[in-house]
Amino acid sequence: MIFKDTGLDGLKSDLAYMDESAEKVGFVRWQWEYYRATYDFKIEDRKNETDYYLRINTRAIEGKLEKPDTVLQIEAVYLGKATFPHGLEYDSAPPSAVLNIANGKLQQLKTLLEA
Repeated sequence: MIFKDTGLDGLKSDLAYMDESAEKVGFVRWQWEYYRATYDFKIEDRKNETDYYLRINTRAIEGKLEKPDTVLQIEAVYLGKATFPHGLEYDSAPPSAVLNIANGKLQQLKTLLEA
């Protein structure tokens, strides 16, 4: 599921502040390379015994990711259901409780990044 109208798409931040803000909200920078980084937040749906990952894709528009002053821009925000043995499936609709958590986390991150 791709999130539209979150207010995050296109937001820019330096790497150090993005890492700090994302960590405060509970996101972890898992995947990264020199020019892009992905921040994930795990949401456990205990009722259905399923895990979902709220994922934020960013791209370096100035510098490379090993430098804290690198400027990142958020490209996309989406939510995927974890699949075995590894991977995410983006087509099925998540439960409303999972969506509520995801929307809350996105709003918290947006507030920090816009400060």
